[in-house]
Amino acid sequence: MTNRIAILLGVIIVALALLDLFVLSGAGLLFLGRRLSDLIEWLAFWR
Repeated sequence: MTNRIAILLGVIIVALALLDLFVLSGAGLLFLGRRLSDLIEWLAFWR
C-alpha cells in the first residue's frame, strides 16, 4: 500500500465518521464501538 492510498483511506474514514456524528448523532460509531467491544471479549475468551 502506498502512502497516497493510505492517506486517502484515512481521509475517507474520518469523513465518514464526521458525517455520522453530524447526521446520525453518532449512532453508527456507537454501534461499531459496541460490536468491537463484543469482539474483544470474544477473543479474550479464546485466549
